[in-house]
Amino acid sequence: MSVKQKKLIYNLVTIGLVAAAWLIFTLLLNHDAGVPRKERILSSSMKDQLIPICCWIVMAVSLNLVVGISGELSLGHAGFMSIGAFTGIVVSGWLLNGFAVEDATLRLVLAMVAGGLTAGIAGVLIGIPVLRLRGDYLAIVTLAFGEIIKNVLNCVYVAADGRHLNLGFINNNIAGTMLLNGPNGAKVKTIATVNAGFILVLITLVIVLNLINSRSGRAIMAVRDNRIAAESMGVPVTKYKMMAFVTAATLAGMAGALYGLNFATLLPTKFSFNESINVLVFVVLGGIGNILGSVISATALTILPEKLRFLQNYRMLVYAVVLIVVMLATNNRTIRAWFNTLSERLRPGKREEAKSHE
Repeated sequence: MSVKQKKLIYNLVTIGLVAAAWLIFTLLLNHDAGVPRKERILSSSMKDQLIPICCWIVMAVSLNLVVGISGELSLGHAGFMSIGAFTGIVVSGWLLNGFAVEDATLRLVLAMVAGGLTAGIAGVLIGIPVLRLRGDYLAIVTLAFGEIIKNVLNCVYVAADGRHLNLGFINNNIAGTMLLNGPNGAKVKTIATVNAGFILVLITLVIVLNLINSRSGRAIMAVRDNRIAAESMGVPVTKYKMMAFVTAATLAGMAGALYGLNFATLLPTKFSFNESINVLVFVVLGGIGNILGSVISATALTILPEKLRFLQNYRMLVYAVVLIVVMLATNNRTIRAWFNTLSERLRPGKREEAKSHE
């Protein structure tokens, strides 16, 4: 089997698993509609987690594009998510109050597009000076960017006055319907849907997987593996690093818009440094550069804290212990060798082929 065929199978499996999950949850949601609570298959807490899970999958996959494929450590990914979230909320509220757009689906789509574009523009503005740095320097600057965005949003007031948007800093004495109220955040008319979440995940996977397997993706990975060699071959390093960074920022902004329109109230402090670290944990635990692993880890680690709520004060301790155990296990040579042996046994054709070569 050629490398291209293996990549194609990997991409189809990754997208197929998400599509299958979408179909299954759609069937389950349709089954639970109008059914008494005791007879429902999905619990209410699980239903509430579906949209956030989709958002965190998009965040993990997009960050993996920067960390795993581009080879740059970014600790400010939540900053792009916050830009997309509050841009989406403002656009949705503006369309409803200023233009009387009652169609929730149209407002959601436009809000996600606006959130992605705004975050992408921020990615360009940040990336121009920042991507000339490397390693720890880049990580520290992106961390600072995330904290700056959070504190700036704490001082921003936006109101819809008819078809005009009024913007103010520090002072909230502005006319119109308040859409963003500084440190008090935003009161949101929720319009996010599970279908929109799964569609966004599929779009993200198609974009990222196609980029990785394209000529640009190979150039990005060449820069990651050996920057000097790539430069000597005429590869424009800054261009391709910027491409990965801005693509990831745009997808994070779209995920933020969907996430923001899923909650009745959203505060700027929600998108703190801790959220960027959580997304990085998803990437590392799923495997750096492994897109399917990011999907699985983001799903599992979003559900796990909710399932551990019965432990009350000890649930985050158990969560941390699980992370440590999994990371030790995945980096243990004996365990990895055992999994490799098991996979070979499950594929007898490979074993027979190896014997024939001997």
